[in-house]
Amino acid sequence: MVILVLNCGSSSLKYQLLDMKNEEVYDLLAKGLVERIGMEVGCVKHEAPGKEKFVKEMPIADHTVGIQAVMEALLDKEYGVLSTLEDIEAVGHRVVHGAEDFVCSQLITDKVVAQIEKCVDLAPLHNPANLLGIKAVSAVLPNVPQVAVFDTAFHQSMPQYAYMYSLPYEYYEKYRIRRYGFHGTSHKYVSAKGAKFAGLDINNSKIVTCHLGNGSSIAAVLNGKSIDTTMGFTPLEGLTMGTRCGSIDPDVVTYLQEKEGLTPSQVSQVMNKKSGFIGLSQLSSDARDLDDAANAGDPKAKLVLKKLTYEIIKYIGAYAAAMNGLDMVVFTGGIGENNSRIRRRVCENLAYLGVTFDYEANVVRGVDTMISLPDSKVKVALITTNEELMIARDTMEIVQNEE
Repeated sequence: MVILVLNCGSSSLKYQLLDMKNEEVYDLLAKGLVERIGMEVGCVKHEAPGKEKFVKEMPIADHTVGIQAVMEALLDKEYGVLSTLEDIEAVGHRVVHGAEDFVCSQLITDKVVAQIEKCVDLAPLHNPANLLGIKAVSAVLPNVPQVAVFDTAFHQSMPQYAYMYSLPYEYYEKYRIRRYGFHGTSHKYVSAKGAKFAGLDINNSKIVTCHLGNGSSIAAVLNGKSIDTTMGFTPLEGLTMGTRCGSIDPDVVTYLQEKEGLTPSQVSQVMNKKSGFIGLSQLSSDARDLDDAANAGDPKAKLVLKKLTYEIIKYIGAYAAAMNGLDMVVFTGGIGENNSRIRRRVCENLAYLGVTFDYEANVVRGVDTMISLPDSKVKVALITTNEELMIARDTMEIVQNEE
């Protein structure tokens, strides 16, 4: 089944075209990125195995134009991989927020679109873009089935005592204020892949997955199901991130409003866009830049990396306690897969759990690797994530079941 996977942001969209033979066997036919949607000049970047990369600058007024540009790239005689759009048999979409409405991926119908629209106020930056992608595909490929794969769905298995905040209960009833968790597609994928890689039975396992990147979250996965995760009502809660502050004392918000004369939206902008790595380091939101600066002796860069490392250690310990034990720790995401220093510093502090660390194996980047020694009581691995493949798998399964 040839499946187009779309991940639409507010001004960009990433895509992959996969030929799914079955759940495990597939070919990546093409992938790419459309940037600066809605700006004066946009950009389409497209690549297919065995062909030259294709880059084109052009006005991209909206997501419909962007998706049309993707279709043109896929059909291009020189760079493309399709002879006709009818070769696309299904489209899978990443949708960030499904609230409590969705516990699994769904075939997109008018009812599903309406439910996604209901969640817009919970994810105002992401869900509108996801909806634009769905509607744009409907315009370009009206007869092709579409599937929504939700970031929040995997975490719907969290028990109530883990997802509820200790606020007046009516706020949960009126506004659906609770912890939802994000990166669910990645956590689900790497926990299953990591268990298989380590020879564990996912249905009888205690795994902590660390998705570390510009946005980061950690999840406790018990017997294949999420029972807790660091992100909450929004992706702001939890770890220090590229531009997000992570968990702070809530009274900081009202204090800043009073002292700085800030509106709620301005405080939100500070916490989401001006904090984290960039706010604390006053240098960069990119961990690679902070690594270079730390190596050069920059004290603030060192502080940020130490703080992130400390928080990862703290959450792994908390989740090991919550699961009454631990079989495996998985590192994934841009930082998790590529930053050997953070992996090493975290694992050096997990000796109490029985982790024995393989320093030589840890030098790798972006390759599935066991980075604990054979005698380690807790397995530790670098596992590459592939959210697009997970979306394609769900899309294939749902469409085939509908047929």
